[in-house]
Amino acid sequence: MDENQVFPVDNEDDDVVVTLNLDDGTEVTCEILTIFDVNEQDYIVLLPLDKNGEPNADGEVYIYRYFEDESGAPSLDNIDSDEEYEAVSKRFDEIYAEDDED
Repeated sequence: MDENQVFPVDNEDDDVVVTLNLDDGTEVTCEILTIFDVNEQDYIVLLPLDKNGEPNADGEVYIYRYFEDESGAPSLDNIDSDEEYEAVSKRFDEIYAEDDED
């Protein structure tokens, strides 16, 4: 994924869906599951959808750093370190478990 890549949002759907342009030139449509912060950095969790708009069969998610520029345009950045990824994954698992309890 291109650093600072702005993604289009499909506002016609009940779930917020975005299209990612990956480094290899392919596009992946994803549903935004959540945006949360860890240590004052925002992160976004995206669920890739298949060609029919259904969640991928294996439940794989993409997690990126999330931020907005001065104009409010959303941008994503890759998580560089294993330690950061582990901390963010752990927090997402906690959030996901809390949602399941509701």
